[in-house]
Amino acid sequence: MTPPLQSLANTAPAIAMLAAFACAIGGGWMIARNRDRRKGVLLLVMAAVLVGNVMIWTI
Repeated sequence: MTPPLQSLANTAPAIAMLAAFACAIGGGWMIARNRDRRKGVLLLVMAAVLVGNVMIWTI
């Protein structure tokens, strides 16, 4: 793999984990504040999918 792609491949899981934490926090906030429960649950599901993808990428 070329060096620019290698550096992107190394940073992608970190960016995905930051996005997963943001989605989990946002989803929890939406559910706790009774804003939009459906969107909050979808954000939590998205966070779980992102964490699963990172687990697959790193194994």
